[in-house]
Amino acid sequence: MIENLPSYIGFVFGTTTLLTVWLFYQATRSSVTTLTLLIAWLTVQALVGLSGFYTVTNTLPPRFLLLVVPPLLFILGLFLTKPGKEFLDSLDPKMLTYLHTIRVPVELVLFWLFVQGQVPELMTFEGRNFDILSGLTAPFVAYYGYDKQKLSPIALLIWNFICLALLINIVTNAVLSAPFPFQRFAFDQPNVGVLYFPFVWLPGCVVPLVLLAHLVSIRQLLMRKNEKELV
Repeated sequence: MIENLPSYIGFVFGTTTLLTVWLFYQATRSSVTTLTLLIAWLTVQALVGLSGFYTVTNTLPPRFLLLVVPPLLFILGLFLTKPGKEFLDSLDPKMLTYLHTIRVPVELVLFWLFVQGQVPELMTFEGRNFDILSGLTAPFVAYYGYDKQKLSPIALLIWNFICLALLINIVTNAVLSAPFPFQRFAFDQPNVGVLYFPFVWLPGCVVPLVLLAHLVSIRQLLMRKNEKELV
């Protein structure tokens, strides 16, 4: 854990992570298997993070890959297999959209970490990170897009693509600001905060679930659009 870090920062982020998992669990229509897998993954990464394993950054390949690659491979497997596709198509798109509201507290945590000298300014909403806009607009998009059905599939697709681009932007800047051999930004204040527990959950769980929520929503919206065109 990060020494002398105000306890409220870790508490807010830990709560945000659990909220992310709960919202995704709701999107699965209460799949106990999914919830069990997510909790198991969080537990494993918590133990690894507490050991300081990820703070060693001078190795090639970076140890950090063990945190981010497994979730990405799992997501890829969902999109490439029949059972995976059936699972994706069963997810509730409204809850997946509400899930993006967690991006607001995530951005607040990143700002607090910047103030504490743990991440660079470019990773905050005062720098190159505009991801907070996704979180602020998500409840309105979910309400008017799914509860009231006032937004067309095209409008929902546009929102998802824009927010996906914002996610890719911050992830790219975060990776290139970390103290790895291929670091390109923020040499005066590298991105070290996410190498410690509980913040390892950000790249290891929160970001993959946010990414998956966008990809699933886009998949389902494109299927809806194609079905309407065939009618």
